[in-house]
Parts: sequence; C-alpha cells; structure tokens
Amino acid sequence: MSLEKDLQSLGNHEHFARFLKVVAELREETIEELHNASNEQIQQISGRILTYDQILQMCDWRKLQVRFSDRLDT
Repeated sequence: MSLEKDLQSLGNHEHFARFLKVVAELREETIEELHNASNEQIQQISGRILTYDQILQMCDWRKLQVRFSDRLDT
C-alpha cells in the first residue's frame, strides 16, 4: 500500500482526525512562540511550523476537519 492510500484509509477514522487536531493545535502554539523568540530561535521554530504544516497537508486536515466537525471539540 502507498502512503497516500494509507493516509486515505486513516482519514476514515475519527481518532485520526482527533490526532490531527492536536497537531494543528501544536502548530498554533508554536506560531505563538515566534512572538517572544530571539533571532536564533526563529529558524528552529519556523522549521517546526513547516513540519506541522507538511503533516497536516499530507493528511488533508482541512477535509477531515469538515468531515468530523460535529465530533471534534472546537
């Protein structure tokens, strides 16, 4: 099975959507860290944000967010 098919299969599960919600929340918390970051820290923090973004995009978080919106805490 390919990664794409694996992620599509996982996308059928509410538990996976809840996991991605946590990843999205971590991304937002990391963005907030930028406000108090030194110039040295900005590069590291930006790398973490990019990683969270890549995970969310690969898993089509926006689609799952809509699909499971009635079951995800907002």
